[in-house]
Amino acid sequence: MTDAIRIHQFGGPEVLGLESVTVADPGPGEVRLHHSHIGLNYIDVYFRTGVYQPAAMPFTPGFEAAGEVIAVGEGVSDVDVGDRVAYAARPPGAYAEERVISADSLVKLPAVIGNEQAAGMMLKGMTAHMLLKRVNAVQPGDAVLVHAAAGGVGLILCQWARHLGATVIGTVGSEAKAELARAHGCHHPVLYRDEDIGERVRQITGGEGVAVAYDSVGADTLRQSLGCLRRRGMLVSFGQSSGKPPAIEVGELAAGGSLFMTRPTMFDYVGEREPMRAAAEALFDVVAKGVVSIEIGRRFGLAQAAEAHRALEARQTTGSTVLTV
Repeated sequence: MTDAIRIHQFGGPEVLGLESVTVADPGPGEVRLHHSHIGLNYIDVYFRTGVYQPAAMPFTPGFEAAGEVIAVGEGVSDVDVGDRVAYAARPPGAYAEERVISADSLVKLPAVIGNEQAAGMMLKGMTAHMLLKRVNAVQPGDAVLVHAAAGGVGLILCQWARHLGATVIGTVGSEAKAELARAHGCHHPVLYRDEDIGERVRQITGGEGVAVAYDSVGADTLRQSLGCLRRRGMLVSFGQSSGKPPAIEVGELAAGGSLFMTRPTMFDYVGEREPMRAAAEALFDVVAKGVVSIEIGRRFGLAQAAEAHRALEARQTTGSTVLTV
């Protein structure tokens, strides 16, 4: 038996309960992992509340973790017992001491990447790679807008975009978060509670607007993001921490200057083995070189998952938050 967080009904953080569960032996192509660290992400909240639907109830949430291989199934050759590995993969099930998962979902961790660091960056970092390299290839001289710039994805986006030569504008909720974002590559933090985002963006860009707006907030910011774009700019909506984004009429894209809009999900870009491993290697490379640092803002025990969710939803976290096993 092993401990895992189980959800029996959708709801608030109180539905996250620690239970003893049985973990099967790995089948062909599978491995059994013992987690040491688990990443907390807003997608976990979406599954907990029923915005996204699991395959069945009850279920264990979580898509990101790091740990050690403790058993391998038939046909597994890429990893072996004792290997340190990490993943950001479907289906959910990371909030657990141990789990069985497809070996193709795993990447071996290089010596320079620690388990806690890996658990705090796999899903967030590969999301950043997708946004900067594949959804919209950021070019030197581009101005970009990053909402929630002091969050887990935000801090990685700011650093990586600056490395690519972009001018980075980031929205934050406090002076402390502004300082954190600035220390992680954001040229121009904007305090969204005190400043008009669109007006500040136009000031910073000489009236032109940004090439791309990365919006993980949703309801509170999507229309503002649209108004911050330059001609032929792109709005990338990849989250909804403040609620469901409003509908955008197609004609608004034309009126704004032949704008583009997309709603990507990471697993459509790294759902297969080779694209996933290429994205992970690119992430490991920028972290190993010091281009991107992974800020672990808070740590909770696995049994404190509900407390961690409350902190995340109350915007009391910065950088990455991890659960320890």
